[in-house]
Amino acid sequence: MRIVIAEDSVLLRAGLIKLLETSGFEVAAAVGEADGLLAAVAEHRPDAAIVDVRMPPGFTDEGVRAALVLRKEFPDVSVLLLSQFVEERYAADLLATNTSGVGYLLKDRVADVSGFLDALRRVAAGGTALDPEVVSQLLLRRNSDPLERLTPREREVLALMAEGRSNAGIAAGLVVSESAVAKHINNIFAKLDLPHAEGDHRRVLAVLRFLDGDST
Repeated sequence: MRIVIAEDSVLLRAGLIKLLETSGFEVAAAVGEADGLLAAVAEHRPDAAIVDVRMPPGFTDEGVRAALVLRKEFPDVSVLLLSQFVEERYAADLLATNTSGVGYLLKDRVADVSGFLDALRRVAAGGTALDPEVVSQLLLRRNSDPLERLTPREREVLALMAEGRSNAGIAAGLVVSESAVAKHINNIFAKLDLPHAEGDHRRVLAVLRFLDGDST
C-alpha cells in the first residue's frame, strides 16, 4: 500500500515515515506543505494520503482545502486527516464530498500504533475512521429531534459506527451479540429516516446527519 504524507512537523513526519515503513507500507513521498501534497499525489498516485489539517503558510485550513481538491481530482485516493484539536466542521467538509475513503483523527491517536494503523487501513480500503473525540463532541452538541430519538445505547453504537467499526467490532466493544448490534443499527437508520436504498452508505449517512447539522 502506497502512502503520501503531508505534515509540516519534521519530527512527526519522520516518525510517521518510520512507523509506516516498518509496518509494511510504502511511503511514496513526505512533504511539509499543501502544494507539495498535490504535486506528490499527482506524481505518485498513492492509495492514501495522510494530511495535517493546518499547514504553511497560514496554519489554518490549508490541509483541509488540499484534501478537498484531492477528493475532487483524485477520487481513488483515500484521505486521512490529522489534527491537533477537535474541529468538527473540517470532518464535515471532507465527508460531504464523498462518503468513502475518508478519516479524521487527532494526532494523539498516532501513539496508539495498532489503532492508528487499523484506521489507516480502513480508510485506504474505502471505509471511514472518525476520532472518538470528534464523534463525542458532535453527539453532545447536537440537540435536534433525530438525536433525541436515539436511546443511550443507540448513541454508543452510532459513535462506534462513526469510528468505522464493523458490527463484530461494535459487539466486542459493547460486550453484546452481533444480532443485538444489527438491531440497534436498524433502529438508528429508522429513527434518522434513512430507509434502505441500493448503493447508499447508510452507516456513513447516519453520521453525516449529525455532521451536516453541526456545520450549519
